[in-house]
Amino acid sequence: MDQEKRVLAAFALSFLILLLWRIYFVKEPPPPPSAKSSATAQGRGTAEKRPPAVVTPPPAVNLPVVVGQKAEDVVVESNLYKVTFSTRGAVAQNWVLKNYLDAKATPLDVINNEACGKLGFPMSLRLAESELSNMLNSALFVATPAGATLTPPAKLEFTYSDGTVKAHKVLSFGTGYGVHVEISVERGGRFLPVEVEWPGGFGDHTVAPADIDRYEQGFYGSVSDLTRVTRRKLSSERMVPPPLALVGVEDHYFAEAALPDSPDEGFRLGRETWTPADWTGKDSDKPTAITARLGETQPKPLSFRLFVGPKNLDVLRAEKPPLDSLVDFGWFSFVAKPLFLGLRYIYEHWVHNYGWAIVVLTLLINFALFPLRLKGIRSAQEMQRISPLMKSIQDKYKHLKFNDPRKARMNEEMMKLYKEHNVNPLGGCLPVALQMPFLYGFYQVLQLPIELRHAPWIFWIKDLSAPDTFHPYGIPLAILPTVMIVSFYFSTKMNPTPNVDPAQQRMMMIMPVVFGIMFYKLASGLVLYFLTANLVQIAQQLLLNKFMPAPQPLSAPSPSEGKKSGPR
Repeated sequence: MDQEKRVLAAFALSFLILLLWRIYFVKEPPPPPSAKSSATAQGRGTAEKRPPAVVTPPPAVNLPVVVGQKAEDVVVESNLYKVTFSTRGAVAQNWVLKNYLDAKATPLDVINNEACGKLGFPMSLRLAESELSNMLNSALFVATPAGATLTPPAKLEFTYSDGTVKAHKVLSFGTGYGVHVEISVERGGRFLPVEVEWPGGFGDHTVAPADIDRYEQGFYGSVSDLTRVTRRKLSSERMVPPPLALVGVEDHYFAEAALPDSPDEGFRLGRETWTPADWTGKDSDKPTAITARLGETQPKPLSFRLFVGPKNLDVLRAEKPPLDSLVDFGWFSFVAKPLFLGLRYIYEHWVHNYGWAIVVLTLLINFALFPLRLKGIRSAQEMQRISPLMKSIQDKYKHLKFNDPRKARMNEEMMKLYKEHNVNPLGGCLPVALQMPFLYGFYQVLQLPIELRHAPWIFWIKDLSAPDTFHPYGIPLAILPTVMIVSFYFSTKMNPTPNVDPAQQRMMMIMPVVFGIMFYKLASGLVLYFLTANLVQIAQQLLLNKFMPAPQPLSAPSPSEGKKSGPR
């Protein structure tokens, strides 16, 4: 029986394992396919066995041939500018701003003809194929209207076609400095991604090379938030992907700004080296120029609005959208802008001379800040009055090292001294700190606005935006900075100083010379401001010395008393 039980148990266990195996591991066979599905499957199998279809390109589109006979100039001229285009490449060879002069006293051309002769002219085309780009930039376009001088508002078209490739440029000039540009290149009936280029730099190229290197820069971003890149920082080409609202190139006083119509337009900034005709220096010292390119990333026409003009606030605000962010007054723009508007108001309504407007505005600012200056002078006088007591305390502890714990007693005694005599050691710093935004704001006002460019004052000062370069009898002596140094010296000497240390006093007397060296190369308008401010402070100090003389210094304790009370 035991053997039979074991056999029955083995059969039962085997049956259970087979049952479980069928339930969990054996799948039901799929139902047999119907006739319809079989036919479909057979059709698919037949289709898979067929060779892949060959995609044939669309038939070539025969475009009408449009080629110019010879290179001609087309001029667009208004009371603001004169632009000369050449039908060879449909590029701009001159872009003259008629109301502004360059350093040679001739109408300002913002295109550097010599550099562009080596690198290409504005409105040149760039495509993925360099050979196609070179062909189009040297091709003879047909201008419509041809051989005429146009007066804005006007529309100028350039067309070229060799039967296969067609290039088309449309420039619509308005009544201001703006122009709308549409550019397309197509081949075989399909558009190609295209870029338009402004090589050779931008702005007044007759100023000193150091000024060009300092102020010429590219910009990109939104209308209210621009990123600027100076030419010397462009060691390699910088690609800025879309979307972009405002891009371009600028110098100190002028700007070439493009506002893309499409969110697919990208921007490139680069720096190229070129060789002047009379170049005799090293290759490493050759001049460089900014190159800016705006282009479509998709195969479609390129469309944008272009502004080429002065960075004049009224002109920039008249654009849509306003472009006054091109004039960057810096961190203290909330002070600088009102100061500039005040300066321009004084010029337009009172004195009609920006030099005298600077003098008047400086007087108004100094009288407005006089209460702060008076508070600082009083604080300095009080510190000067207790300076003997301060020195006696310092002498008691001067033999101790800096990290000696007993040095803390000196600070305690100094604070006790300030409290007994009701003196605030920081009382003279706060008024100066409150004046700093005004000083920086005025610095920006006299450095940035184009209104001061070539603005005269008196006698030898013919340009308030340029340094004083008057050299009497061949002596390199800048008169305005020299007078400013002298006034700064007397102003510093007359101001009360809380510190009686002779070494520090000598250092304060050296400061006018240091500032004079710094101001020697700064704009005459800025030097005039500091000169006027120094003269006003001297006059104010003379009045204060007469009506509010400095208090007599307190007498310091005798050395014996100091030894008795000194630390042990």
